[in-house]
Amino acid sequence: MNATVNRRVVAKLFKVPSGLLPNVTASPRKMGCVHGKCCSRYPPPSEGGSVNCRELGPSRSQRKHILTQKSLESISIPSYNFSLEYAVLTQRGYYPDTPTKENQDSYCIRTQIQDDPNTHFFGVYDGHGQFGSQCSNFVKDRLVETLSNDHTLLDDPVKAYASAFVSTNQELQDSEIDDSMSGTTAITVLVIGDTLYVANVGDSRAVLAVKDGNRIVAEDLSSDQTPFRRDECERVKLCGARVLSVDQVEGLKDPNIQTWGDEESQGCDPPRLWFPNAMYPGTAFTRSVGDSLAETIGVIAIPEVSIVRLTPNHPFFVVASDGVFEFLSSQTVVDMVASYADPRDACAAIAGESYKLWLDHESRTDDITIIIVHIKSLSNSVTRMASSEINVSSLARAKKPTSEISPTTSDVHRSVGNDFSHLQSCQHVVSMRSAAIVVPSPACQSE
Repeated sequence: MNATVNRRVVAKLFKVPSGLLPNVTASPRKMGCVHGKCCSRYPPPSEGGSVNCRELGPSRSQRKHILTQKSLESISIPSYNFSLEYAVLTQRGYYPDTPTKENQDSYCIRTQIQDDPNTHFFGVYDGHGQFGSQCSNFVKDRLVETLSNDHTLLDDPVKAYASAFVSTNQELQDSEIDDSMSGTTAITVLVIGDTLYVANVGDSRAVLAVKDGNRIVAEDLSSDQTPFRRDECERVKLCGARVLSVDQVEGLKDPNIQTWGDEESQGCDPPRLWFPNAMYPGTAFTRSVGDSLAETIGVIAIPEVSIVRLTPNHPFFVVASDGVFEFLSSQTVVDMVASYADPRDACAAIAGESYKLWLDHESRTDDITIIIVHIKSLSNSVTRMASSEINVSSLARAKKPTSEISPTTSDVHRSVGNDFSHLQSCQHVVSMRSAAIVVPSPACQSE
């Protein structure tokens, strides 16, 4: 195998553009790419879209791995008379070439935000680049503090979320941490009473379990923000990004072809963002906190926010880094959680299976972090009673219904307001899809 092939193999294996690897001994994750999916990503499902979850537990893995933070906690939502029981696990990846590499994932669980017993926060942060761990830990601490100190949080959570992400991003850039080619993704869930507000930047994921007869179906509460998404791809192009895969950059494929299929089939060589006349930064995501160089070509820290009203048909939700979802589908993860009464056991099983599948396909694993939250004793009567108490005055319903999923869906529009004057076109469009309301992207950020 020649040097070029070696560099390309290393680039795909460690999610780093080969043009940034002068030799194969360089640190494999010194730049901010977090999205190098394997072509055979998910195990085949059984009939009906589910798998036998008991067969997916850690007993199938013969390789040792370290599970940490294995504790079970419970918090109550007194005004709605239900509780949340949760467990969290974070596991350092296996990196044979860099055995001292630290876990770049971090997480934050903060209960009783603003001393409100009905408001709680869960977040997972997946750092990337040379200073990824510093970035993820900085954002882990500052984002929740900013939310906690925002007096408008309970009145307007969507606006507070957007403001917190933008200000945390600015604080990171103003700090002593070099975020020029390092940063972090962030997937966060704010529980306010019986409502979830899910804010996402990057390609980690939150998933809600939904009872459907005798089945439990996975409903994604976030959408990976990568150039595979047409809206995100067009947005960064308008901001000056050149979008090409590594093969296109190296002249092995036609750069004029601007379609890349989907993540499952083309994940081993995803489209990336490049400066018009340079071979960097090569990011395979379109949003993050940090990554100040990539920010100049459209990578932004403004989250997409989904809103879900919980019902008794929602037994649990999962918040996890992409180390979990690299080889496990959302449905497989939900099936595995449902097969364990104790979320600690489900955390261990999912981490073990993820770890095994990584080593089945590659010679290393990613860092893995997962939070599982069981929703206990939420009744229909409480949900109906509380529905009249929710303040929706800031959401104006649009006249034209969407064509998505449910025939009763509708569009909801809101403006972020004047607090983001440094952004171009800050209109947030909130579209209701089944149980969730999703706030997609604004236009690109000005330099």
